[in-house]
Amino acid sequence: MTRRVVITGIGLLTPLGNGTEETWQALVAGKSGIGHITRFDASANETRIAGKLEGFDALQWMDKKEQRRLDPFQQYMLAAGLMAHAASGLAITEQNATRVGCIVGTGVGGVVSLEAACAKLRESGPSRVSPFLIPQLIPNLGAGVLSIRLGCKGPNWVPVSACATGGHSIGEAMHLIRRGECDAVFAGGAEAPLTPICLAGFNAAKAMCTTGDAAPEKASRPFDLNRNGFVPGEGAGVLVLEALDHALARGAHIIAEVAGYGSNGDAHHITSPSPNGEGAARCMKLALDDAGLAPEDIGYINAHGTSTPLNDVNETMAIKATFGDHARRLAISSTKSMTGHLLGAAGAIEAAFTALAIERGILPPTINYETPDPECDLDYVPNAARRVQVEAAMSNGFGFGGTNAVLVFKRFAQA
Repeated sequence: MTRRVVITGIGLLTPLGNGTEETWQALVAGKSGIGHITRFDASANETRIAGKLEGFDALQWMDKKEQRRLDPFQQYMLAAGLMAHAASGLAITEQNATRVGCIVGTGVGGVVSLEAACAKLRESGPSRVSPFLIPQLIPNLGAGVLSIRLGCKGPNWVPVSACATGGHSIGEAMHLIRRGECDAVFAGGAEAPLTPICLAGFNAAKAMCTTGDAAPEKASRPFDLNRNGFVPGEGAGVLVLEALDHALARGAHIIAEVAGYGSNGDAHHITSPSPNGEGAARCMKLALDDAGLAPEDIGYINAHGTSTPLNDVNETMAIKATFGDHARRLAISSTKSMTGHLLGAAGAIEAAFTALAIERGILPPTINYETPDPECDLDYVPNAARRVQVEAAMSNGFGFGGTNAVLVFKRFAQA
């Protein structure tokens, strides 16, 4: 029999707060974590705003020596992973370590360290490049650092699938537990993309919002007619996934059940979604089938909702194609309106939001929804959180290259 998989711990570092509760309270209050970039001179860019992780103190989670060795994405991942571990109460011992895995991915990896090393190379030559550069760059080293700290000796690898990374990480972790290869897995994503080269690259791709300088908190406006592009963000989200029998045996608090996972590709374009959301619709159907649920069983969708003209229309069409008449009864929100788009960390953070929404009976809003778009005509939980108990919910994540990941969560019930 396939093992059921549940969430027993969550750790979040986001533009809304340094911790799960701080983030959640800001989220349901409809606060924005987006402001002007001050870490470097962004004045020459069309986009000068971001979802910034403010007040993060790495030394709460590591000593100065380790801080110097780690890229910011690895620091964020380690901190969020340690938070999730503490929240779960999971004891990792020599007896069970080989049954605990770590799959925490990233989209762009150690780009902060790469930029700094390139500058050092130009200024001072190759002898001045840090011996820690390669470990700082490699996408799997965040998960490696977390597994070393916690002593996880089970599967340790990461997907790197752009903005679907966090969703893929959680889905693949679920499979490891279902198949009986692990009893628990740390899963999620982290990203630290607020650098001059990333900003310049996304600007050149015409993907980011260019109209938010006067009022950054209003720049990310998914599904609104006047949306202008995504706002980048930074942070991390890590979930502790656990076999239900394992969690019950140790008396763990269960947040929600991970019920289904879909993964597929558009085979269409390197940056644009497939027409009419065809690939996304297939992926949502895969996740529903994996969960054994009908479309009518879903009460809420945490949308990918990037605030780009193409994504939001295509995702709306995909939801309609998947859910039929039920699409108009669904509550849908894009929490990127508050956090910005955290790329490889987005799917993990939004999965956590979805699980917490089920547990706590509060659906986070889509803020800055002011002018309805006739092509985006569903219920996007506009501007204020909604107290609604839903039994099952979906979290969507779609990435460049046409890669898609969809997760389905259920309220935990013993039977």
